[in-house]
Amino acid sequence: MTRTLVLWDIDYTLLHVGGLTSEVYAEAFRSATGHPLERLADLAGKTDRAIITETLELHGMPAESGLVCALADAVAAGFRARQDVIRTRGQLLPGAADALRALAERPDVIQSVLTGNMRPIAEMKLAAFGVGRYVDFGSGAYGMDGTSRSALVQVARARAAELHGEPSGRESTVLIGDTPHDVAAALGAGARIVAVTTGSSDEAALRAAGATTVLAGLADTAEVLRAVLEGP
Repeated sequence: MTRTLVLWDIDYTLLHVGGLTSEVYAEAFRSATGHPLERLADLAGKTDRAIITETLELHGMPAESGLVCALADAVAAGFRARQDVIRTRGQLLPGAADALRALAERPDVIQSVLTGNMRPIAEMKLAAFGVGRYVDFGSGAYGMDGTSRSALVQVARARAAELHGEPSGRESTVLIGDTPHDVAAALGAGARIVAVTTGSSDEAALRAAGATTVLAGLADTAEVLRAVLEGP
């Protein structure tokens, strides 16, 4: 049996954290560089590595590995210090828990994440809302694995194959995300995309990016499963 590798984006697809990201980056930037954050790179659809690299460059600082790692560590520490705040200010989006649970119960699915968040932050966010147990984190790809989301698809496929002993091809790899960046990542890596209008991108924008399956959200679990497992 060939299992379907299901890769979830996290922010504004499964949950949001109430605007904490900008706060954390501001504090982390000062801690890691000794300078105030004057401008943060655009966050939507980008990996933490890309955000960190672009933010340093916006401040005229070299994005060399030591400074990138120091800022990444400070960002992770900032979220770790705010785990309770994630729960109180953030929200799991309607239907997210039911969709994750339903897919986790299927023997023909490997469920993980493909997210711009670095792995510790991804784990903290999902744990804050009690849904981390549904995800095979070892088969995922994360924000410090690269700056290109398309490249992250190949990272996740390789990790899933190593852990589960089976490759994941075009029809058996599905991304679920809320931005044109997610759509482009899937199409660029030869995967299927299920787009959701739970973030800032509407249906027209997602379809213009190339998505053929666009859902209004995750509230209808049966609809989500059909889209993921049966395709358009």
